[in-house]
Amino acid sequence: MIDIRNYNKNMKANISAVKARKNRLKLKAGNCAVKEAGILDHIEKIVEISNEHGLDECLKKGKEHFNYVTEKLDISPLQAVLFSQFLERSNDYNIQISEIAEALKCSTVRIIKYMNECEDLERKKLIRCSRNSNGVSYRIPREVRESLRKNNYYMLEKNNNLTITKLFYYIDKLFDERDNDELTYDTLKLELLDLINQNMHLLFCQIIKSYNLRDDNFVLLLCFCHLFGNNRDDNIMKHDIKFLYDNSFEFYDVKAELENGDHVLIKNNFVDYVNSDGLGKTDVWKLSDKAKKELLPELNIQNNSKKDLIQFESIKPKKLYYNTEQTKDINKLISLLHADNFCDIQNRLDNKGLRKGFACLFSGGPGTGKTETAYQIAKKTKRNIMMVDISQTKSMWFGESEKKIKEVFNNYKAAVESSNVTPILLINEADAIIGKRGEFSSSSRAVDQTSNTIQNIILQEIENLSGILIATTNLTQNMDKAFERRFLYKINFEKPGIESRIGIWNSLLPELNENGAVELAKRFEMSGGQIENIARKIEVDSILNGNNLSIDALTKYCKDEMHSGFNTIKQIGF
Repeated sequence: MIDIRNYNKNMKANISAVKARKNRLKLKAGNCAVKEAGILDHIEKIVEISNEHGLDECLKKGKEHFNYVTEKLDISPLQAVLFSQFLERSNDYNIQISEIAEALKCSTVRIIKYMNECEDLERKKLIRCSRNSNGVSYRIPREVRESLRKNNYYMLEKNNNLTITKLFYYIDKLFDERDNDELTYDTLKLELLDLINQNMHLLFCQIIKSYNLRDDNFVLLLCFCHLFGNNRDDNIMKHDIKFLYDNSFEFYDVKAELENGDHVLIKNNFVDYVNSDGLGKTDVWKLSDKAKKELLPELNIQNNSKKDLIQFESIKPKKLYYNTEQTKDINKLISLLHADNFCDIQNRLDNKGLRKGFACLFSGGPGTGKTETAYQIAKKTKRNIMMVDISQTKSMWFGESEKKIKEVFNNYKAAVESSNVTPILLINEADAIIGKRGEFSSSSRAVDQTSNTIQNIILQEIENLSGILIATTNLTQNMDKAFERRFLYKINFEKPGIESRIGIWNSLLPELNENGAVELAKRFEMSGGQIENIARKIEVDSILNGNNLSIDALTKYCKDEMHSGFNTIKQIGF
């Protein structure tokens, strides 16, 4: 006989056991689901919970998410909440503490109490902090976002066993972060020292450590090495190093020591004055030749200095026609720039303490042959050309234009040093940078002040020029007098006279008879560039329609060219 009470009791126990087993399996499955989620999923949940319940409740309710994030990033639960809120705003490079406080439903004062937690996140490179006169703000570094997105966790980059190129990449990064107020000076100093100590296999690190410089001097020398090694900057002014220092007093003490020659970097010949033969200014500095030779052989900088040069062999020869005075001036310049004459003249000028650079200005209307003349001079004197596009030196970012202008001249200096024959620096359409400088007050627009700064940099560079500069311009009436004095040779390209025009017509359209060339030259006072445009149109007509050359067609094209909206050409006769 079955004992009903025992049977029911056993059945209930079995049912409870099954339910418990199901619950354990469900919990296990739930835990597996949590574990399978990526770090961004957990961070997203932390943001949701903290936005809904505030900071205190979030720390209680989101433990399973905290456990994952804290383990992966080696941070505390509180730091995990703060970091999650920073990451939520990672598209903003100016995250304010007040925004974090508002999201966590607490006062800004309370978040300020947790600044130590933020500083720890900063030390771990998970966030970056900018401290300047405008206040304190934060951002999430791009590499953190990318690492979390791709790898589900972030690991600090190892900065040991680097190549010399990678070392200078990290040095550049540290100075850039300091320039953006994202590192204090003390932190910069520590990180630079750590970076050098971790890479003592490199000759650069061994030599710079062997100098046994005081920390502040070590940082400044590293800055000079960075400016030359990364930017090819051999023309360092006060604004290039001012960003290093926390206050003006420190900076002006260092500046005064550099200018007076009392600074240890000057005394030990690690830093030199630009054009230190006495003609240069003591407020413009560069890494000395000694320092470059001892510290930077691994960078092999000179091997890359010839890039972006137009090789003279690639320039097609072209016969150009000038008026009598222009022909004399251009032939004189060609003679001067022939290799033997140029070296001899430079040596003699140098021996007499005179500036040995040659700055030339080609001025005149459009189409008068300024740029083509520079190319043909390069061809005849076997000199390569470094061409400058002024539009690319103008940046929308304040301060970038000055850097680009300096980079142009630094690249040119490197090309001069590494070339057997001095190349030509050609600045085409230089109107925008050699105009009259303005007098601006502290309330003037930043763009106007930047323009003045650029012009001052160019004036200094022309003063210290050791090579050949040719600048072309359509306008000279607005040129600053200081620029006018800097150009040793100035050639004004006038529109060609009748004889020159006849020669241009004959050279471009040899099938045109002599009478036709004379008639066109007399009737139309045109530049060489305009005559070339007409010759091209005639050639296109011949290809497309098989038209024969006729004086009527040429006359029509000449009138069209004259009366175009871009020309004010004087017609002679008829």
